Amino acid sequence: MNRVARGLWNVVLSGYPNSGKTVLARRLVSEYQGFARVNVDELRQMLFNEAPPCRDEYIIYSLIAAMRDALLERGYSVVIDSTAPDNVTREFLMTTPDERVNELLIVLNVEREILIKRSIERCGDANLVFAWDKRWEEPKKKCCLFKFRSNSMEEFESSYALLTELLDSETHPFKSEFRPSPPPLRQIQRALRKFLRVR
Repeated sequence: MNRVARGLWNVVLSGYPNSGKTVLARRLVSEYQGFARVNVDELRQMLFNEAPPCRDEYIIYSLIAAMRDALLERGYSVVIDSTAPDNVTREFLMTTPDERVNELLIVLNVEREILIKRSIERCGDANLVFAWDKRWEEPKKKCCLFKFRSNSMEEFESSYALLTELLDSETHPFKSEFRPSPPPLRQIQRALRKFLRVR
């Protein structure tokens, strides 16, 4: 298929290992003209041949951000294929210098029992699930969030249909022109001073 998304997108995938992130990222890139996939695990493997966390996670994420920005500058929408288990990582991956970019965090929701079953089938044990339990944070409400259910292929297809509807739409609240503009710096400073005086 040769779909064309409306606008320029920075899509960050977040989810446990074996939740379907790579399947989703590859499908978006194969179906949408002008989409590029950047994978954190593949870059880490290529540079250091180590499992996360490797000896220099900072360089991995710095390179991912540089690749994302270079692709966006050239007019490509980007899908960042990463577990991104915590809000700091998600915010870092979603923040771009280009204000024209539509930001979208896609969290892949899979029931715990299914994640454990997939992990045992692929890795021989459920250690990945238990390791990610310690790092996982629920996404902040303020970001542009799309919950993608992926317990079965039927659910995957249903969520994918909703996602493509969003990407194809000319007007959608996740797009940059519909995001509320942040308050002016002076207003933030006044509110902060007031808050500090009250305490």
